Amino acid sequence: MRALVFSMWASVVFVVVSLTWGLAAGSQMIVFDGLYSLVGIALSAVSVAAQRTVAKGADASYPWGRETWEPVAIVVRSTALGGLCVYGSVNAVREILHGGRAVSAVSALAYAITASLLSVLVALVLWHAGRSGSGLVRAEAAEWGGDAAFSLITLAGFGAAVALEAAGRDDIARYVDPALVIIVSVAYLWIPIRLFRSAFREILTMAAPHSVVTDVERLCDRVRADHDFAASFVRASTVGSRLDLELAFVVGPRTTERTVESFDAVRADIDAQLNARNYHHSTSVVFTANRHWVEWAR
Repeated sequence: MRALVFSMWASVVFVVVSLTWGLAAGSQMIVFDGLYSLVGIALSAVSVAAQRTVAKGADASYPWGRETWEPVAIVVRSTALGGLCVYGSVNAVREILHGGRAVSAVSALAYAITASLLSVLVALVLWHAGRSGSGLVRAEAAEWGGDAAFSLITLAGFGAAVALEAAGRDDIARYVDPALVIIVSVAYLWIPIRLFRSAFREILTMAAPHSVVTDVERLCDRVRADHDFAASFVRASTVGSRLDLELAFVVGPRTTERTVESFDAVRADIDAQLNARNYHHSTSVVFTANRHWVEWAR
């Protein structure tokens, strides 16, 4: 939660600096950067609200927990940011068709240096905080990381504009600012697109990442071999920071576990192994002598 609030306040600082600096320098690129962050502030508030909802946990209305609000918030966020990128690129094309835009290149270059340093600092803080597993914090870190990368592109562009003006080519330098808006806004699109795809998969309860599924399948294979179960099946999906698992074991002629108590011991062993992997999981473990009931997991 504190990481999301930190990101929101960092965005406030970024908006004030970029909008003020952009209007003073006459740069559409810097103003676009500020608008992107301004939208991010509103969406950070959505993320904070979603995180607070998730923290309330399960109840009668949400028997499986509230983690679905995480991917919903990310879908809203990525859609809004993607729309802003499209809007910015269209306006920049219009600027180019009208002869470009004169900006204070030295001032814009100073802004690019400042923005790069700020974005890197915030991205590193959020990346460290996101290692705990929150998809919302990872989404924030990804956006700030994108900000840092594209601030470096802006830095190179305004550096070129300063060089062009020094060489007396103001006519070419006029096109640098709108060209940067197009490059950055189009490049920014991969962040909301990637976040949208990942979050939408979770909303649809599609399969968990391949590495996670493989890890859980290996765990179940070891349990099956240790207890001589005839077969094992895994069904896994992720919803926000929660991993949902349905694990099924088929009791065979050689299986020694035949009582409820022995099955519970197997469940406890599986739970301990999942916890050791730091999975925030909701797991159902099924035992049956008829594989017909569990072949859904294939």
